[in-house]
Amino acid sequence: MKVLELFAGVGGFRVGLEHANPSLYKTLWANQWEPGKKSQDAFEVYDYHYPDSENINENISEISNERFKEMDADIIVGGFPCQDYSVARSKKHEMGIEGKKGVLFWEIIRAVEQINPKYLILENVDRLLKSPSSQRGRDFAIMLAAFNKLNYSVEWRVINAAEYGFGQRRRRVYFFVYRNDLPFAKRMDTIFEAELENEDTYDDYIFNKGLFARQFPIEKLPFKNRKAYYELSDDIVNISDNFSGTVWNTGVMRHGKYFTIDTKPIENEKPIPLEKNLQNEKDIPEKFYITDEEKLKKFEYLRGPKRIQRTSVDGHKYIYSEGGMSPTENLELPSRTMLTSEGTVNRSTHFLKRNGRYRLITPIEAERLQNFDDDWTKIKKLADGSEEQVSDRMRMFFMGNALVTGVIKRIGIELEKIME
Repeated sequence: MKVLELFAGVGGFRVGLEHANPSLYKTLWANQWEPGKKSQDAFEVYDYHYPDSENINENISEISNERFKEMDADIIVGGFPCQDYSVARSKKHEMGIEGKKGVLFWEIIRAVEQINPKYLILENVDRLLKSPSSQRGRDFAIMLAAFNKLNYSVEWRVINAAEYGFGQRRRRVYFFVYRNDLPFAKRMDTIFEAELENEDTYDDYIFNKGLFARQFPIEKLPFKNRKAYYELSDDIVNISDNFSGTVWNTGVMRHGKYFTIDTKPIENEKPIPLEKNLQNEKDIPEKFYITDEEKLKKFEYLRGPKRIQRTSVDGHKYIYSEGGMSPTENLELPSRTMLTSEGTVNRSTHFLKRNGRYRLITPIEAERLQNFDDDWTKIKKLADGSEEQVSDRMRMFFMGNALVTGVIKRIGIELEKIME
């Protein structure tokens, strides 16, 4: 199966699929471009590990239709940029699918139009399902309609990696997109037709037959009976202007109809405590330890409760409240979600107390939390072929941007069964 990896970062999708079956999944093309930056560090790390593929360091919008057509990929994968959907943005400034990075979804659609792949596997922040806050679910409905117009079906699930035996509490929405003329799609049609004769539901698919149901089992009833069924308009502009609906954390779209429910995982897999992903203390460089009293007080303040009077741009005074969190990380629980700001001193930075000493997590520990090999991000290859070490801060940024590759591995394992 020939793979095209878009928005490749340091290769998370490729790592996951190759761990699933390296003889089946062959990534032949990859695109990674960080706009507005002279240094293309993520691409250079990717190129260091994978010199055997066609690695394209260009803005995706500048890849021509003709060049896409030359890529006869069976699968397109990618974690497309999510800043316009992320909770890291304020509601006031969110732009969703209209934002500078949100519009990159349409580059995926353009690639699909030219390549006509059998499958896509995509990933984004779970807030995407509620974007924008002024018209919740609209952006995702537009995406579903765009795939429907190209004769594809979409299955989606919000997966918290820690609930399925991984070491990080990272919630992301994953899409499994498949072409409607494939044998799997035709088998699913039989299921859907039988179910829709009785009521508007795709329960058997969502609970038992779908890709995510097989690898990431859920309780067999909708949580709090939350479910919804919709028929999408063929007119994307109409959806943009008038969509009013609900998108829960699990669902499937076939032939312009989508069924969605709120689900809970079956907790039969032990999550990995943070302690298990930490290095031996004797291997930790001294620079990661915090001994300065001012820095310790800074962390105490950042992680403590707050009630602060602030003034808005129009002069309105209000109280900003923030609850307290544990002074240091609980080593017996899975890690909190890593963010791109991990390499700086802020409230979300992982702050450890181990053997009586305070420290930050290391790049190797961050890599482990995303299921990458140790030192995966340590070396990059420059355009002239020379190699350089990557800064610790940039390595942490990579991991904040990455995904739990073990989740992709399990998706790849199940996709192989579907293809068989």
